[in-house]
Amino acid sequence: MEALPLLLLVAGSTTVAGLARRTPVPAPLLLVTVGLLVSYLPGVPEYRLAPGVVLPLLLPPLLYTAAADSSYLGLRAHLRPVALLSVGYVLFATFAVGWAAYLLVPDLPLTSALVLGAVVAPPDAVAATAVARRIGLPSRITTILQGESLVNDATAITAYKVALAAAVGEGASWGAGIGEFLLAAFGGIGVGLVLMVPLHWLRTHLTEALLQNTLSLLIPFVAYGVAEELGASGVLAVVVVALYLGHRAWQVDFATRLQEDAVWRMVAFILETAVFALIGLQLPVVLRGLGPYAGSTAAWYAVAVFLAVVAARFVWVFPATFLPRWLSARIREREPDPGWRGPVIIGWAGMRGVVSLAIAFSIPLTVHGGGAFPGRNLVLFLTFSTVIGTLVVQGLTLPSLIRWLRLPAPDVRRETLQEAQAQAQASRAAEQRLEELLADERNSLPGPLAERLRTVLERRRNAVWERLGAVNPATGETADDTYRRLARAMIGAEREVFVRLRDGRYIDDEMLRTLLRRLDLEEAAAYREAAD
Repeated sequence: MEALPLLLLVAGSTTVAGLARRTPVPAPLLLVTVGLLVSYLPGVPEYRLAPGVVLPLLLPPLLYTAAADSSYLGLRAHLRPVALLSVGYVLFATFAVGWAAYLLVPDLPLTSALVLGAVVAPPDAVAATAVARRIGLPSRITTILQGESLVNDATAITAYKVALAAAVGEGASWGAGIGEFLLAAFGGIGVGLVLMVPLHWLRTHLTEALLQNTLSLLIPFVAYGVAEELGASGVLAVVVVALYLGHRAWQVDFATRLQEDAVWRMVAFILETAVFALIGLQLPVVLRGLGPYAGSTAAWYAVAVFLAVVAARFVWVFPATFLPRWLSARIREREPDPGWRGPVIIGWAGMRGVVSLAIAFSIPLTVHGGGAFPGRNLVLFLTFSTVIGTLVVQGLTLPSLIRWLRLPAPDVRRETLQEAQAQAQASRAAEQRLEELLADERNSLPGPLAERLRTVLERRRNAVWERLGAVNPATGETADDTYRRLARAMIGAEREVFVRLRDGRYIDDEMLRTLLRRLDLEEAAAYREAAD
């Protein structure tokens, strides 16, 4: 892809995604729609992705940022439901959807149908968890959806590779396929376990935030590349490394964490928006290549595959939820009854997304011998239609379903109280440590400076408690909210003075940047407190 079309793709997709935040329409839907409309404009270049670079280019950074932000302890606490969804369900959906497509579409080989099943098998929980946080779902459901989205990609890609090997003529048997699956799974985990400790050591021993963040950008590609070179699952290697590094991120320098968070948010945003825009831009090309499947026939296949995908998830979720409880008294004793409403939400929160598209784009154009891959454009079209269908039907109705089922929402007051108690314990430890340090003559400070440290500590301790207090009747703000708003207004006034002094040649640009950076750090801290 040439530089200018790539630049236009990134600029256009990020602009549309930014505008989508001002509308009730989900960004993926708007991106697909705009991409489809733009593709018919005269002079718009034809966007084509080389299949061999899609997975190693798109998946590692997306998986890394998702895994690093996940809870290792939460995943371990819900290991059984996460494993049943991320491994069991994906394999079940691969065969169920693949077999349905094989029976439905004349002349579609079973191997190509299984490729389709593997491509559309893994749900993308990003949209579902975003809705869950906004509306308020029990933390158990949110954790399960997040955990599923991390590991199901590895299962789907491994199943895809096995089906693809048979489809292109490599003659893979069932025994060889199972062996390849086990090698990929355990090999990927092993590679991640080997790499995670030295990578963490390197992160903590680099002294510059710029170098640490450069390493952070390379880590997912290193883990993915090493695992794939050894015939293991690069996806699992990335997830294992990211979970470990995310769990121990507190040991990294604060400047690195601040920069890293911003950088990875930007990378994930650009990649996700570009992929959804590519759906619309590529759809006309795929439609032209459908051949005998074009028109109403393709639309019927799209509806049938969508229904198969939705049905397969419910067929799996309910037995996977209740059968272990029925078989094990220990599970019944240790875990609360999930009820029927939780499985309904998990079953309906099966929107497909970026990973399915990335896998579909990686399907080769030809098989061994030079012939065209059988049904490639149909598989791409059915992937696109399934992703769009789940985003439209499930994505738009999930909030209403959650409200209708009236699941118990998280107790915000109880969570705030837990946060306040945790902060109180940390503040007592910090206060004790401060007094120990000040008792040493090497740490002697003037009285006002020592008191400033105590004031900062007291402010941090009281901030959470103030959120539980009364609100200002005029503004609806708590005392803590008003404090932050006034602090940011003061910082804004200081910033204007600094700029005016620079414009008047009283200070130079280098000093201005130093002063503004100090204010930016203070304002960022105020903003993060407000967001929390």
